[in-house]
Amino acid sequence: MSEAEQPSFFDFFGGSNSDAGVEAPTERPDVIFERSAKATRYRLTLKKDGTAVAIIPLRGSEREAKAFVEEHRDWLERARERQKHKPRGATLWNLGAHVLWRGEMSEIRKASDGERPQVCIASDVFRVLKLEGDLRPTLEAHFLRLSKAELAARTWELAAITGMAVSAVSVRNQRTRWGSCSADGGISLNWRLIQTPDFVRDYIIYHELMHLKEMNHSDRFWARVEEVCPDWREAEKWLKRNGSLLGL
Repeated sequence: MSEAEQPSFFDFFGGSNSDAGVEAPTERPDVIFERSAKATRYRLTLKKDGTAVAIIPLRGSEREAKAFVEEHRDWLERARERQKHKPRGATLWNLGAHVLWRGEMSEIRKASDGERPQVCIASDVFRVLKLEGDLRPTLEAHFLRLSKAELAARTWELAAITGMAVSAVSVRNQRTRWGSCSADGGISLNWRLIQTPDFVRDYIIYHELMHLKEMNHSDRFWARVEEVCPDWREAEKWLKRNGSLLGL
């Protein structure tokens, strides 16, 4: 079952809170309660930093929200346990660090000597300002540049194959989703898809293309996805296992 098919209280979203200041740390609350004017039901979500958030609908109460949390306490504890064991990528991208690149964990290596410093990741070579320190900002800029060309080209290709009328393709630095689409045929993709295996990248593109037929996650939508991407379940499993390596 995909995350989109799970009950609403199984929702996950990104974001993190960092502590600041010099005061003694206070104990983090077990669950944070937030009221939402748009929510129609109670939801329990888990952020990437381990913070649980209970969403209270406009006409709901904190008392009922607390009861909802306790009703789903077992799920929350299992979700936190799974989160502890999710793989995490290197924080510092220096020589010798391993990063996810085109679906494989690959070492950042010094390229052969030249006029300007360069590094290799798998078979790709990238120019950097220097070989010392954190190479992440420079390498991510290269990744973004490549993804804008490659992801857009692949989207137009799959749109032609599936006969979908796409009006525009954009590649962005999205932090909480892999892709999105608009009713007027615009497709937006997360640049980090260039770091995933090809079959995962294609699944996300197919997913958004099929939303142009079904702007929902109904059974009809998933049937359309199945027609064009039979291995979509494996792609979703890969994203669930490895999305944390990319910060999602």
